[in-house]
Amino acid sequence: MLFDTHAHLNDEQYKEDLQEVIERMQEQGVSNVVVVGFDQPTIKRAMELAEQYEFIYACVGWHPVDAIDMTDEDLRWIERLAAHPKVVALGEMGLDYHWDKSPKDIQKEVFRKQIRLAKKVKLPIVIHNREATADVVEILKQEGAEEVGGIMHCFSGSPETAKECIDMNFYISLGGPVTFKNAKKPKEVAADVPLDKLLIETDCPYLAPHPYRGKRNEPAYVKLVAEQIAEIKGLTYEEVAEATTQNAKKFFGII
Repeated sequence: MLFDTHAHLNDEQYKEDLQEVIERMQEQGVSNVVVVGFDQPTIKRAMELAEQYEFIYACVGWHPVDAIDMTDEDLRWIERLAAHPKVVALGEMGLDYHWDKSPKDIQKEVFRKQIRLAKKVKLPIVIHNREATADVVEILKQEGAEEVGGIMHCFSGSPETAKECIDMNFYISLGGPVTFKNAKKPKEVAADVPLDKLLIETDCPYLAPHPYRGKRNEPAYVKLVAEQIAEIKGLTYEEVAEATTQNAKKFFGII
């Protein structure tokens, strides 16, 4: 069985064929999916899907690119949703210095608020980091994020940074880029990170693995990520599938 720990099945790109996408996922042995909401519309849809499908769980939070739009009422709403039995983590949250919609100081403030909320409601966190590694790690340390732990979603940093995050009670999650021929860092990370600290994801509809690169991604393709990690680590596909699924269930508190 496989566990896609980060998917956006709440995206408009699945409006027409969601049921077919789910069927293909199940055919490939994907038993569970966490759908991530990161603003008002996507959080609402993530909750709908989690309530509709037994095997779908929700992660709710506020994306750093949209940090400037988050109100105190939004934060209170996320706090209320955190009590829902299908909500297994808060996020995705973090910093994104690639886009300039939200100023860095506002991104940092919203990030800190969400870490504090996670500690209050006792849920782990899912981290979005784009071109902001040093600041992300510093804030996680300053806010004592290791108390709840988390996932470095679609990790693109170095093996050294991965170790630093693991030491803070975080898992390293790899997606489609680990299958790209020119992706040196994700392959190094896959080789270096202990299997009991690895998770797999699609981040669909984005970052489709080879040979679907550039096309719409979907949870069924998480199998290709597991196969690539198995090849890199010199393990069987079954060993990687079993370990990453058990890691995910442990992390999200799913029995």
